[in-house]
Amino acid sequence: MKIVICGAGQVGSTIARQLAREGMHVTVIDQDEDAVRRIDEGHDVRGVLGHASYPRILERAGADDADILIAVTRSDEVNMVACQMAYSLFGVKRRIARLRHAGYIAPARQGLYAAEHLPIDEIIAPELEIAGAIARRLRTPGAFDMQILAGGRIQLTGIHCDAACRLLGERYLDLCGHSELASATILVVFREGRPFFPGMKDVVQRDDDVYLAAPTENTEDILKCFGHSEREARRVVIVGGGNVGLHLARLLIADSSGVGIHLIEHDIKRAEYVARELGNEAIVLQGDALEGQVLEDAQIGAAETVIAVTNDDETNIFASVLAKRAGCTRAITLVNKKAYQPLLPTLGLYTVVSPSSVTISTVLRHVRAGAISALHTIAEDFGEVIEFVLGENSPLAARPLGEVSIPDGVRIGLAIRGEEIIMPGDDTRFETGDHIIAVVTYDAIQALEILLGEKRRLFQ
Repeated sequence: MKIVICGAGQVGSTIARQLAREGMHVTVIDQDEDAVRRIDEGHDVRGVLGHASYPRILERAGADDADILIAVTRSDEVNMVACQMAYSLFGVKRRIARLRHAGYIAPARQGLYAAEHLPIDEIIAPELEIAGAIARRLRTPGAFDMQILAGGRIQLTGIHCDAACRLLGERYLDLCGHSELASATILVVFREGRPFFPGMKDVVQRDDDVYLAAPTENTEDILKCFGHSEREARRVVIVGGGNVGLHLARLLIADSSGVGIHLIEHDIKRAEYVARELGNEAIVLQGDALEGQVLEDAQIGAAETVIAVTNDDETNIFASVLAKRAGCTRAITLVNKKAYQPLLPTLGLYTVVSPSSVTISTVLRHVRAGAISALHTIAEDFGEVIEFVLGENSPLAARPLGEVSIPDGVRIGLAIRGEEIIMPGDDTRFETGDHIIAVVTYDAIQALEILLGEKRRLFQ
């Protein structure tokens, strides 16, 4: 498969690297000569220097025989025109564009992107995706990450093991002996930033980050077993009234759960605009969230959760730390720079949202539109939790699971067959049409296709 990516920023370069590792023929276009050189030198990816919406540049990048064009430059307009050129001049079958401006992604504008107007098959709206991801995490207090799978029946949950975890010292393979965890599958564990699949000798240690999958209705009991009994937030403080903060406030208001919202915005004109948009449903304060009086006016000490989503990483980090010191129970922090992320646990910040990870996960979900029903990026350099549908003649359906050679880097979790949720063991024999939840490293993506069965592919 041949893919052209417009934009060699963090999102574009990461997607290019991952797709190239999976055997795709990838070309990246960017105007930045240094970015193109890094792409050429560091990955099995071809770089093309130039403007991504120019026909001549697209032709040089191989758009005339590309299967997919992914436009993730910093310019909405360039992304839209690149998709138009790809469709009208080169007949590229699928076109994916990242759009950020609210005017382009408003529901009333969706008809604009039909083939007869602006031919974009999939629109990635990062601010909307990020706001949605944060709203989901708010509904699962105690989890630093979560994703709904299997139409809402299964929940992927990321849990941090702190001093209150009553499972410390127990073998991971023995956790199913707890009644609360009998329906849960441990998928992967991160320890000091390094991932591993728990084996015979691995025990739960403090500061482990555990990803597990379980029936959604069991999540609360599972969190309690890990020492997390936080209640769902009734009062939140949002730091930042940009697109993410405004979208998030709207989601919380629409949820009709009666959450009290204070929103802090530094820019006076933006604060006035947000106040008009939200009306009486939220209290909007204009000021610097790093000033103690502003946090006090926002009643930060009485809030269960602070959500820092400004465009500045440092502001988000310090606002989160100050809020927790003032008595706020939980912080959700938006951080763009990967270099900061390993430092955040030392500051007591465990629930971190990476805009690039959210965007990459969304793009890959659209690219892998074959056998994949759902996809969630665990870490940009590690892999994904995926839900796939088993095809005919899959090795998983041919014989018991214990007799199947599972590729390195793949761990099978739960399976769903009709109304039944299956905890697989060595004797489990899957059936065609089963929905299977697994974690897969990026190095093992190609090998995973062997398990999918006849006529099932990760890409289409």
